[in-house]
Amino acid sequence: MEEYPKFKDWIVELLRRTSTDLPADVIAALKRARDSESAGTPAWSVFESILQNVDVAREKSTPLCQDTGTNVFLVHHPRGVSTRAMARDIVAATAVAVEKCYLRPNSVDPISGKNSGNNVGPGHPYHHFDERDRNDIQVRVLLKGGGCENVGAQYSLPFAPLGAGRDLKGVETVILDAINNAQGKGCGPGAIGACIGGDRASSYLTAKEQHFRALDDSNPDPVLRALEERLFDKANRLGIGPMGFGGQSTVLGVKVGKLNRLPASFFVSVSYMCWECRRRDMWIRNGEMQIE
Repeated sequence: MEEYPKFKDWIVELLRRTSTDLPADVIAALKRARDSESAGTPAWSVFESILQNVDVAREKSTPLCQDTGTNVFLVHHPRGVSTRAMARDIVAATAVAVEKCYLRPNSVDPISGKNSGNNVGPGHPYHHFDERDRNDIQVRVLLKGGGCENVGAQYSLPFAPLGAGRDLKGVETVILDAINNAQGKGCGPGAIGACIGGDRASSYLTAKEQHFRALDDSNPDPVLRALEERLFDKANRLGIGPMGFGGQSTVLGVKVGKLNRLPASFFVSVSYMCWECRRRDMWIRNGEMQIE
């Protein structure tokens, strides 16, 4: 954009870093999960392969996975910055990242089945802008693969098949059901994002936004924090383990948000993220860029 002529190049580098390297909290969670398994077991071996893959991808600057996912951008910006210009550069940078093989061509027309070849098309890449009272710009990106996206779920409470009512017990029941139904699909162990409330669309979006939280953070809402801790413990007692091979680690983390709802509606949405929780933050301060 005009104020930041290097913005497109910075987004390309952000996509490279996100596609080829994992955040420190995710790597730490994977190592803890490996160490919780007995050496030589299938689960331990899966984690060893995962961690070796992480090292090779970082060293060679190649994608961690052949499915580089749907690119989700959340941009926080000060007043007066052109969101139209930022959107233009994000789209252009996405095409460049495909050309440089940091991303796979993943955008397919649902009617013709034709791949755009550059990850650009209606809804791709997804970008949302939020103005706030700060002078810096924060660009957050999430690369969400198709396998984990396919095992997401949404429930409308009460949910009779599980006897789940419109209360926290019902919420807990359906989130555990979604995790159990994945059964190693979606490249587990998963990172779970969930939302209680909202409408069908906002609930799913807020569930997905939970993946931007660090796996080792603490929910400021004490009720949600306790719910996350219970779900994490119960999910890891399911015995599904990495890739469904059994073991102690079925999820790396559970993060839950909430939105006000209509009296007539009570949605619970679950977004499943694979072990490759590929997310990064880019900050622009005083004309300089920093990627975290």
